[in-house]
Amino acid sequence: MKRRDFLKAGGVGLAASAVAAPAIAQSMPEMKWRLAASWPKSLDTLYGGCEYFCKRVAEVTDNKFQIQPFAAGEIVPALQVLDAVSNGTVEMGNTAMYYYWGKNPAFTFGTALPFGLNTRQHISWLNFGGGQDMLNDLLAEYNCYGIPTGSTGAQMGAGSARKSNRWKI
Repeated sequence: MKRRDFLKAGGVGLAASAVAAPAIAQSMPEMKWRLAASWPKSLDTLYGGCEYFCKRVAEVTDNKFQIQPFAAGEIVPALQVLDAVSNGTVEMGNTAMYYYWGKNPAFTFGTALPFGLNTRQHISWLNFGGGQDMLNDLLAEYNCYGIPTGSTGAQMGAGSARKSNRWKI
């Protein structure tokens, strides 16, 4: 009997949130951000992920929060996304953190190290081993906050294959 009461209450709560959602979205101010990516438009899995993300954000916010993606070179060069976010040229970016190892070698821990963790180990370290918090402490020095948004696989050996954990910063 308690299960039915729980399901009824859950159903009522779900219905109430569905009815309230449009009203909440209407009361939100409209925001427009720009996203600089390190990827060219021809990389449909990497740049396409940025486009899909921006589309979904607009859909779930009733177009109150719009993000316009820009491919590498359209606003800033591919390897200057972190700088563009850091100095406020754009509000967010999608890049691989190891592109910025020259600024601080610790950035490589956000993506790949030769002979380092495999993909599962790396994602586990980020999510459950404090890795994401450590990387965000590093990104805070650049006025940024990072969220891992994907992985293209492990880096093998001395860099013969690439791993690119993409980050929204």
